[in-house]
Amino acid sequence: MKLWIGIGLVICGVILGIYVGIWLCFIGGIVDVITQVRAEQLQAMGVAMGVVKIVFSGFFGWLSAALFILPGMGFISAA
Repeated sequence: MKLWIGIGLVICGVILGIYVGIWLCFIGGIVDVITQVRAEQLQAMGVAMGVVKIVFSGFFGWLSAALFILPGMGFISAA
């Protein structure tokens, strides 16, 4: 049973990492920057936050994935 829980956690971690890293941070950062550039008044904070999301998207993706993968690996090794 621990093996299946561990495998499920690892799969959830991979899915969460891809979602957070690629969709929320990378694509969301690009959309934020484009939205600010196309706006009537350019807000520097909006552009800066978009750029920060793009730059750190890999880190945030790995961090969110690790929240599930590390406990999952613990379950797998205990099985």
